[in-house]
Amino acid sequence: MGCGTKEPKITQLCLAAIQRLMSHEVVSEAAAGNIINMLWQLMENSLEELKLLQTVLVLLTTNTVVHDEALSKAIVLCFRLHFTKDNITNNTAAATVRQVVTVVFERVVAEDERYKDTVDQPVAVQGNSNRRSVSTLKPCAKDAYMLFQDLCQLVNADAPYWLVGMTEMTRTFGLELLESVLNDFPQVFLQHQEFSFLLKERVCPLVIKLFSPNIKFRQGSSTSSSPAPVEKPYFPICMRLLRVVSVLIKQFYSLLVTECEIFLSLLVKFLDADKPQWLRAVAVESIHRLCVQPQLLRSFCQSYDMKQHSTKVFRDIVNALGSFIQSLFLVPSTGNTSVMPNQTGSNASGNTGSAQTNPGVLGVGGGATVLPAFEYRGTWIPILNVTVQGSAKATYLEMLDKVEPPTIPEGYAMSVAFHCLLDLVRGITAMIEGELGEAETVSQSTTETTSLPAQSSEQQDLQSVSDQTEKELVSRAVWEEMVNACWCGLLAALSLLLDASTDEAATENILKAELNMAALCGRLGLVTSRDAFITAICKGSLPPHYALTVLNNTTAALSSKSYSIQGQNVQMISPSSESHQQVVAVGQPLALQPQGTVMLTSKNIQCMRTLLNLAHCHGAVLGTSWQLVLATLQHLVWILGLKPGVGGALKPGRAVEGPSTVLTTAVMTDLPVISNILSRLFESSQYLDDVSLHHLINALCSLSLEAMDMAYGNNKEPSLFAVAKLLETGLVNMHRIEILWRPLTGHLLEVCQHPNSRMREWGAEALTSLIKAGLTFSHDPPLSQNQRLQLLLLNPLKELSNISHPDIRIKQLECVLQILQSQGDSLGPGWPLVLGVMGAIRSDQGESLIRTAFQCLQLVVTDFLPTMPCTCLQIVVEVAGSFGLHNQELNISLTSIGLLWNISDYFFQRGEIIEKELNKEEAVLQKQAEEKGVMLNRPFHPAPPFDCLWLCLYAKLGELCVDPRPAVRKSAGQTLFSTIGAHGTLLQHSTWHTVIWKVLFHLLDRVRESSTTADKEKIESGGGNILIHHSRDTAEKQWAETWVLTLAGVARIFNTRRYLLQPLGDFSQAWDVLLDHIQSAALSKNNEVSLAALKSFQEILQIVSPVRDSEKPDTPPAINVSVPVVVGTTTATSLGRSFMRTDSIGERIGRYNGSEPPVITDEIEDLNLWWAAWNSWYRIGSESTRPPITCDKLTFIPSQPFLTALIQIFPALYQHIKTGFSMDDLQKLGVILHGAVSVPISSDASPFILPSYTEAVLTSLQEAVLTALDVLQKAICVGSESMQIMYPAIFDQLLAFVEFSCKPPQYGQLETKHIANAKYNQAEWVALNYVPFAERSLEVVVDLYQKTACHKAVVTEKVLQNIIKYTS
Repeated sequence: MGCGTKEPKITQLCLAAIQRLMSHEVVSEAAAGNIINMLWQLMENSLEELKLLQTVLVLLTTNTVVHDEALSKAIVLCFRLHFTKDNITNNTAAATVRQVVTVVFERVVAEDERYKDTVDQPVAVQGNSNRRSVSTLKPCAKDAYMLFQDLCQLVNADAPYWLVGMTEMTRTFGLELLESVLNDFPQVFLQHQEFSFLLKERVCPLVIKLFSPNIKFRQGSSTSSSPAPVEKPYFPICMRLLRVVSVLIKQFYSLLVTECEIFLSLLVKFLDADKPQWLRAVAVESIHRLCVQPQLLRSFCQSYDMKQHSTKVFRDIVNALGSFIQSLFLVPSTGNTSVMPNQTGSNASGNTGSAQTNPGVLGVGGGATVLPAFEYRGTWIPILNVTVQGSAKATYLEMLDKVEPPTIPEGYAMSVAFHCLLDLVRGITAMIEGELGEAETVSQSTTETTSLPAQSSEQQDLQSVSDQTEKELVSRAVWEEMVNACWCGLLAALSLLLDASTDEAATENILKAELNMAALCGRLGLVTSRDAFITAICKGSLPPHYALTVLNNTTAALSSKSYSIQGQNVQMISPSSESHQQVVAVGQPLALQPQGTVMLTSKNIQCMRTLLNLAHCHGAVLGTSWQLVLATLQHLVWILGLKPGVGGALKPGRAVEGPSTVLTTAVMTDLPVISNILSRLFESSQYLDDVSLHHLINALCSLSLEAMDMAYGNNKEPSLFAVAKLLETGLVNMHRIEILWRPLTGHLLEVCQHPNSRMREWGAEALTSLIKAGLTFSHDPPLSQNQRLQLLLLNPLKELSNISHPDIRIKQLECVLQILQSQGDSLGPGWPLVLGVMGAIRSDQGESLIRTAFQCLQLVVTDFLPTMPCTCLQIVVEVAGSFGLHNQELNISLTSIGLLWNISDYFFQRGEIIEKELNKEEAVLQKQAEEKGVMLNRPFHPAPPFDCLWLCLYAKLGELCVDPRPAVRKSAGQTLFSTIGAHGTLLQHSTWHTVIWKVLFHLLDRVRESSTTADKEKIESGGGNILIHHSRDTAEKQWAETWVLTLAGVARIFNTRRYLLQPLGDFSQAWDVLLDHIQSAALSKNNEVSLAALKSFQEILQIVSPVRDSEKPDTPPAINVSVPVVVGTTTATSLGRSFMRTDSIGERIGRYNGSEPPVITDEIEDLNLWWAAWNSWYRIGSESTRPPITCDKLTFIPSQPFLTALIQIFPALYQHIKTGFSMDDLQKLGVILHGAVSVPISSDASPFILPSYTEAVLTSLQEAVLTALDVLQKAICVGSESMQIMYPAIFDQLLAFVEFSCKPPQYGQLETKHIANAKYNQAEWVALNYVPFAERSLEVVVDLYQKTACHKAVVTEKVLQNIIKYTS
């Protein structure tokens, strides 16, 4: 009643009272209706408007008594007050309306809360076409429904159904209300089908209808808006519509899948270049709101992109952003001046003009601070700080009070779009990576649970595992689709931005996005996209247009793809060359023919760091793209002038050729860091799985192959990046070296064969470092228990032996030396390989190489013989022998012979241990051979293994005995015979057979052959300034010495080891062969050899038969030696008479096996040997004393000492054969004696042999002849009757000598001078003075005749008559 008075004061008091009553909740429903009616009247009379609004608010918020008609009246009242003339009232009413609308919906929420437990699900609304059929709703919900429906009606400019009495309404206010309801109460719409229906049927069509002016509008070419027939977009409505759309998509996407597809397509369209700038700006802001919600983007992908006939919405959004960014660079922004704003303020206004002409140089000279910006082909766009990372804080979508479209500052749209891309990448990579991680954890745990034995729940487990797998497959399909949909657009946009960026922070963000995408693609196994992102980073690292094939191929493949966005084609823009970056380094490109220099900018270095980061953190997913990454790094390292150092780490090094690398101080300080990161990158390869590691190794190998191809045919510095990094990778992966050893070392071995010396040197450095590291690494199990691994590690060392470059071989041997010094004790089964390396050195490989290898061998012989397996000793012998044969360095050959002596000494000292170990090994080999059904194959088989070792040693020394160098032959000969002499007793008895035939006689044969074919040319000097004595100045004379030494050695062995040799069974054959050698030596045309042969003959004739020691004089003990088998009888050289050996005796010798032989057999064999010796003696005598047929200067005449020695042998020989010495033999002897004394003397020897005139003495030869006859006559004297018939022959011989006094003997056709008439230098040959000899012979005749005058034979043969005849 009080309000009805319309008196202001009364009205105020009454309203206050009513408010107080309401706040105490004492107002009934009817009273509330009355109050509202009363308030309505006041409103119509425009009284106390603010108080009215206050009262309504109190009434509605304190309780829920006001509803239905009353509520609608109250709301209309507020709306009416919003449209008054008074500004304060308007604003208050607007706020009240908003609050009231909120209250209405809050009631619904409260009502739902109250009934949530009791009420059943509401009945489904049957295609609710009648808008007012809300009978199923509860009271509060019904009010809200009616209110929302009318809001839609009002915005659509239709009459409301429930809010009766509305007079006017603005679209902007209606849209704001709709947005706030949708945003604040999404659950109401999602829980109640009626409300969902409203969304679908009313809100979406309304939005689409209101959007139509924006869609149809195309901006004219002129900046001033020309009148267009189409309705122009209106900023306030458009902006609010986009806000509504954002809410709809965010909150009700699941309800409105189809509608959202339309909204999203519209958003994408709004980015077109022909739309107003403000529209593009708000559209980008709206898209940004979506980009920060990865789960929402994922839903788009699932609902649209993965459906067959649907728009590829997600892809379109990304591509639209890309083309939007591109269009900003290509089209000058309309409505804004394209003159670049001067960033530094008024004081630098002078720069503006120049900056405009050359936008790149942004006041750098004037000390101005450069704003972050993108710059591309002359278009300069600043980067504004628009939002915080990860949140989409919009500027223009919040301008609810603006009616006119705002001017968009330059760079705003670009900056938002840029952030969209970054947030998009950040969001989806984080989401997918997170889900991937979860999936991996789950799959691991399910694998673990299924691996546990669980009988009862097994079925269930399997079921859950298969569900799990299926779920994972579905997820993976979504992830892959998301990446496949967006990567092209992202890459196009990011590459362009990277190229245009002039700001370090922006560049960093772009690179991070590219890196994350590359890593994500890698994890999902999407190779093409992964490689594309990596290529982009790689290209960013290198100077523009840098010729790197790997990258250009990848880019070509990519640029052929163009993306269609809403009918527009978006091409990948190629980077612009005019980058306005600060140049920080100048270097040479790594190419065959470097064209000048290339420049690296700070951005290149930044990209390089990202690349290193990518490889470091995501190496496991790089796979084949390691190739791209490493190729790029190699080129950068080259341009920056980093060179490999110890262990493969790269260090800054001076550029070797061409214009020097120029580095700024900024980069100089960066270089150690880069170098460090590079090393850490390869160190982290130890955490890669095996497959990734193989990818890395393969990439390095193929890089290295490229570097090798480049280095062919020129001596320029090669790129050693790949080799150095292979080394680094190998060193840090020692714990699993087996899996990468073969590809790694196989490649390094190829590098070692490269013609470029620097390349080779590094290949060898890497290989030997790896081998040394592999051997010292503590493997599990240790190498001593893992022979296979040890051999695997050492094998490349052996392979290096196939390379002929001496520098590589030096490295190889240095490595061996270091291995010996550090690991020598534990090489074990690796010894054959190590020894093989030393033995593989050939004579033609240079002195230093041989010396180093020999140094290794000396170390082995002095320190390591006891630690190596005995089976390797034979290899040591062979290697030592091979060094003896090297003709580069005489000292090494001689020292190696000394080593062989040391080795033989070692065999002798540790004989038992070696023998035991070798026998054990032999048994194993024998067994293996039997299992395979093959014969055991080793040298000197079937001798026992220890004896074989000795035989190998003897055989090696034997080879050295026929070396071309006399000093080596001499040393080897002495060592061989000393070794056999000193250690021969260790051999098994049967082995002596091999020693004689295979070693000693074989050696004699070769020496004889070499001596007889040796060159007679004079040798001027012995190399250098060494003078050679005349007795050794031809090869023939030098070989003569060897022959002498060898023959003497063999004879000595026959003499001292007779007791071992004779029981062998073929001793007589060996004897024959030895005699044959003595004979050929004695008959050689060399005085030294022939005389030595006779000495050896004398030595073997001192041998005593082992049986009847008592009857024969003692002889020195015997030696053992080996000889080749001669079957049948050996025929005498140049003589027809065969050895006296009957078959029956030969057979008996063959049958003789017993160790205590019957006397008779031994005597027969002994006799047989002596007769063989007599035959040889006779052949030597008859050959050497037979006068030459022709006489010239070259005729060889035997010397006096030789003839003397020959004749002196006879008495000793005769002792053994006198029982069978026949008349026939006596005549042979006579011929030899006669011949011997007939031989003239060489004129230069005569002063030493011929007596002076005053003395009447005999020469030693003449003495020896008479002694021989004396021995003979004494033997006849005591001999049998049958022997005495020889007396007359002896008298004949002596008388012939007597006759020499008046008739000297003639020696063939040789012209001799008597000593009296000869000057020494006039005559070649001088005849002896035979008078004293004839006198002594006559004395002997007289003595002999006195003793034998009565003998029958002497009488019968008329000896006296002959004596008288000769002497008269």
